[in-house]
Amino acid sequence: MEQKQNERIIDLTKVAHTLWTKRCLFYKVWAWTFVLSCIWIFPQPRYYTCEVELAPEMSGEDVGGGLSSIASSFGVNLGGLTSRDAIYPELYPELFESPEFVFGLYGIQIKTMGGKDEESLQTDYYTYIRKYQKKNWLLFPLNWIKSSVSSLISPKEPSSDNFADINPAMMSYSDYMLMNSVMEKISCTVDKKNSVITISVTDQDPLVCTFMADSVKAHLQDFIIRYRTSKAKEDLVHYQQMRDSAEIEYDKATEKYNGYCDSHMNTVLQTYQSDRDKLKNDMMLKQNTLTAMETQLQTSKVKLQEKTPAFTTLKSATAPVKPAGPKRMIFVAMMLVLSSVILSVWLTRKDIF
Repeated sequence: MEQKQNERIIDLTKVAHTLWTKRCLFYKVWAWTFVLSCIWIFPQPRYYTCEVELAPEMSGEDVGGGLSSIASSFGVNLGGLTSRDAIYPELYPELFESPEFVFGLYGIQIKTMGGKDEESLQTDYYTYIRKYQKKNWLLFPLNWIKSSVSSLISPKEPSSDNFADINPAMMSYSDYMLMNSVMEKISCTVDKKNSVITISVTDQDPLVCTFMADSVKAHLQDFIIRYRTSKAKEDLVHYQQMRDSAEIEYDKATEKYNGYCDSHMNTVLQTYQSDRDKLKNDMMLKQNTLTAMETQLQTSKVKLQEKTPAFTTLKSATAPVKPAGPKRMIFVAMMLVLSSVILSVWLTRKDIF
């Protein structure tokens, strides 16, 4: 029994000795790893990240009373249960995966930072994503081979030159991949404790990601406002039409009553008085209807204003100074550590296993 336990013990002294005797091999591997890591990581385009934070106005009555505030202290948000809205803040990130939402960003006008060797570019976001994205030149042969093979298997339609020609229901493969690349650049997270919305946009140009972060924020606000006020706007249009119709009917009744009175000014017959009273009652009825519709119209305008949500910007869009990645030194260091671990396991495999 003791012999079996001794066989399972790893002699660390022997392992260290084996690694020390192979130190020259480590130097060679480290050199090659350092060179290959630098060759791979330095051509990678740098990218920047801009974040915007919003605090939305919550609608609906809190039927839970103090229960929601107690639950929020434990990281649980009851807003989705108490809110009357079908789209509450926790579902806002799902909107960023909607083709209609992404297509709404294509027409945003952006401007690049430019530099010593590059001029500032001003165009729409769709054109910028299609034509002015930097790529790693090491991947050009691989991408060419991949596209050539895939084109032989299934020919692909080119992307549309104008984003207005794209049909969200029937996209080509190129338009679909372009939409996915835009989805990867923008993200939305919601804090469950306080419902703070954080919008993050990543791009190769610091000014572009700033433009887009502010535009995505405005786009999300417009979408939520349209959703929250859609029913109130329909009611407003409905009551406006009814009010206009009631006014027309009232004007007709007034004109008819005035004309009848003018044409029978000196008539004292009971028949005349009965007809006059009938026209007068009809005019007063139309006037009451007009007054009621005017009241409903003003009430619907007040409801529309109440339904329009307000947003408080906690963190505005600011052009980032330092790039968010790639972390070149960290990448090279991680590759050196990984190569050392793999080589150590390979050299001491007999001692370990």
